[in-house]
Amino acid sequence: MDTTTLDPTPEVRAAARPFLYWAPLAVLMAGTFIFVLDFFIINVALPAISTDLDAGDGAIEWIVAGYALTSAAGFITAGRLGDIYGRRRLFTIGVGIFVAASALCALAVNPEMLVAARLAQGAGAAAMAPNILSLMGVLYTGAAQTRAISIYGMVMGLAAVAGQIVGGLLIRADIAGLDWRAVFWINVPIGLVALVLAPRLMPESRAESGSGRLDVRGVGLITAALVALLLPLIEGRESGWPAWSWMCLAAAPILLTAFVFQQRRTAERRGDALLDPRIFVGPLRAGLATQLMFWVQQAAGYTFLALYLQQGRGMTPLGSGAVFAVLAAGYLLTSLRAPELTIRYGRTIILIGASVAAMADLLLAATVGHIEIGGSVGLLFPGLFLLGAGQGLCITPLTTTVLGQARPETAGAVSGALSTIQQAGNAIGVAGIGVVFYAHADRAPASAMEWTAITMAGTLAVVAVLTRMLPKVSR
Repeated sequence: MDTTTLDPTPEVRAAARPFLYWAPLAVLMAGTFIFVLDFFIINVALPAISTDLDAGDGAIEWIVAGYALTSAAGFITAGRLGDIYGRRRLFTIGVGIFVAASALCALAVNPEMLVAARLAQGAGAAAMAPNILSLMGVLYTGAAQTRAISIYGMVMGLAAVAGQIVGGLLIRADIAGLDWRAVFWINVPIGLVALVLAPRLMPESRAESGSGRLDVRGVGLITAALVALLLPLIEGRESGWPAWSWMCLAAAPILLTAFVFQQRRTAERRGDALLDPRIFVGPLRAGLATQLMFWVQQAAGYTFLALYLQQGRGMTPLGSGAVFAVLAAGYLLTSLRAPELTIRYGRTIILIGASVAAMADLLLAATVGHIEIGGSVGLLFPGLFLLGAGQGLCITPLTTTVLGQARPETAGAVSGALSTIQQAGNAIGVAGIGVVFYAHADRAPASAMEWTAITMAGTLAVVAVLTRMLPKVSR
């Protein structure tokens, strides 16, 4: 059973007071925008940060992937805490942490301080993200929920692409001499507005089912498993793959297996499992697997394309952002139609999107070499436009497919798992595909981008195959 302070007839409220009905979604989207934007806006600032703070490759990877590490490790726990103590409360706490950490990022005087602040940002994102999805799941029903999820997917995708453009504009404008630090200050006013409006416009919501206790043992196991998986991927290459990195990778599946058994036993005995395995069956499990593979290529592609354009091609942050605008145009074109197309064609639209994006990556890989021998960077535009178009056909339908399998009483668990999968995919992608990129970057930037694009195409091919396991029509 799930409870909120709202009248239980949302259709009546929507018709009578549409502003008050949709106002909570605007606040939630403000939180969504800044936590997604911050993963991607950093890309165009990395060369400037590297120069200004004398940050090496290892620090750069931590600045990007460390954010994903702490957020992924906390999503499931934060989703459960929201169920117990209040989803709006956890969302507000997350926004507060995120705003404070953003200010610390902007004030960083060395790579260590910036990495620490980015880890704190990830913790704030962890408190926000799953509770955003949970609140959407209980505040909106029926057609309104479909519209809310569609808006969420579009905001996520546009924030990811806009990060490159907004970052480039901020660095070029150099407001008050802030240079790269402006990419962090931008979060502060948006976050403060969300903090002020959340308690005024958004009702509290929590789940009444279960014992109301936090499964501390489950928290420990899932956190250890995620850290064991992600930490060596982030740090291993820079450290020369020492023995501890391989030991962590070997321990990760063991810890995940222990977590599953512990959760099943806890659910049967007390009913307060952190993540009850019994709800993750069939289409939901397939949807999460597909999400993981999609986000592996998403973050990595944006990160290493930005590095290639600026470090390999010598472009300015603004010039790099302008190139990403082509990708944004393709994304916007298809994402606006994605909800309607999903209703009509179901999982087929995700298959088409993944296939188009995979072919776009292969086109990018083929054109990079021509640019290297004197061609214009404009040769990348057709591939980038198609890549954005393909991704626009994937993000909203995939999110709708996963959340459509959740009931109100399982909203926190499903939302936490979805958010964890997204950020874990980001971290795995940046760290894993980073091995491919950096293996070639020092010798030939074009070769690095070429092999990165090929790797991304292979990942999207797996996404296309996995779509056959999704339900034919999304609920």
